[in-house]
Amino acid sequence: MDARSWMWIAWPAFLAAAIMEMVVFAFVDPLDAHWMGAPLEWSRSAIYTVAFFVFWLVTVVGSLMTRMLARSAHELNGGIVSEPWVE
Repeated sequence: MDARSWMWIAWPAFLAAAIMEMVVFAFVDPLDAHWMGAPLEWSRSAIYTVAFFVFWLVTVVGSLMTRMLARSAHELNGGIVSEPWVE
């Protein structure tokens, strides 16, 4: 994949992660977060940062799968498009 394709994946995923971050933390206080029953002893900024990168990773994977499923036969076969088999 070229740089343009990566930007088609990364930029919308970045925007989606930013929106998810705003929505989630509008309702959830990061200092109330628990992991495996124990409270996280991280600062608010650290929780915001880790959550943003997790959201970004999830949305990048979704965008990447969409891009991979949207490829044409020409792209998949490296420019060689075979004719359908007919008897």
